[in-house]
Amino acid sequence: MRIVSLVPSLTLTLFDFGLDASSIVGRTPWCIHPSEGVSDVPVVGGTKTPNLGKIKNARPDLVVMDRDENPKAVFDWCQENGFPTFVCHVQHPSEVPDMLRELGQAVQKSEEAEAWAVEIETVLAETEPSTQRVGLPLIWHDPLMAANGNTYAGNMLTCTGFQVPKIEPEGTGYPVVNAATMVEHGITDLFLSSEPHEFTTEEGEALLQVLQGMTSTPPRVHHIDGEDLTWMGTRTLSGLKRLRAKWSQH
Repeated sequence: MRIVSLVPSLTLTLFDFGLDASSIVGRTPWCIHPSEGVSDVPVVGGTKTPNLGKIKNARPDLVVMDRDENPKAVFDWCQENGFPTFVCHVQHPSEVPDMLRELGQAVQKSEEAEAWAVEIETVLAETEPSTQRVGLPLIWHDPLMAANGNTYAGNMLTCTGFQVPKIEPEGTGYPVVNAATMVEHGITDLFLSSEPHEFTTEEGEALLQVLQGMTSTPPRVHHIDGEDLTWMGTRTLSGLKRLRAKWSQH
């Protein structure tokens, strides 16, 4: 089977299922895990702008995509050219196990997928840490953007016990925010992600300084591995475990 993956977290998932470069024949430059495996897989362009000619030359039996991460025009092109697709659309960690089962079936790795799915379901079934804190994950700096509570990233935090506000319920899920927004929604904890923007310590301190001038109880600021928040698939398992362990100590 020949697979082109345009989703970094699902490229990792395919390797975790036991596939390798003999069947994964195309990836994006952001498909960086596992490092010892992806280096042998040719790059076919980015998540938003893949090279359609390279995808065609890879002769895929399946193109793995994500509804939010990859343009619909690429999906339409695959359909027009007769390339079967697997399209992921996950907004909550609880949706990951069934997605893994569907992907496993699509790539003939159902047994391996089931093992991952069951383990994630086991972690999700455990009692969540108890907290009344309100968290907000920040993903971009200029302009300052957050992940809403109705996104996968926001819901990863809810699985660790935080409340995450839906600042723009009808928007894209990634609203532009400012210090006033954070005060208005009673944010107690800010999570500065390492991707897609890698927040620096200086950026975090500058934001906290503004907030300290606006409220008597400024939020705690946490720098966090962005992959724990946004990489859905097999990576969900370690992300949940790491986040829960981290906040249960606070």
